[in-house]
Amino acid sequence: MFVTPAYAQAAGGASVNPIMQFLPLILIFAIMYFLMIRPQQKKVKEHQAMINAVRRGDEVVTAGGIHGKVTKVKEDGTVDVEIADGVKVRVQKSTLASVVSKTEPAAA
Repeated sequence: MFVTPAYAQAAGGASVNPIMQFLPLILIFAIMYFLMIRPQQKKVKEHQAMINAVRRGDEVVTAGGIHGKVTKVKEDGTVDVEIADGVKVRVQKSTLASVVSKTEPAAA
């Protein structure tokens, strides 16, 4: 007795616009773009700018947690970091996690 009215309602001729069916999916993608993808891209750009601005004398922290002072910046994408008196380590620029203190550029 209750099944018959349920089938009768489902058999209606109401058509749904195909765009309206995809609207929730489009909204979810837009929200994910603005909440997740865009901030991550911004963070990557800032990190890349920080890496490109590293120069001799800057105190840096590597991704491994090593604190040191940059003694030489090389063109092949590496930097020499002095972690103790007379102890220098060559690391990739991309492994620098942050710059603790910047030095002033030398006057030309």
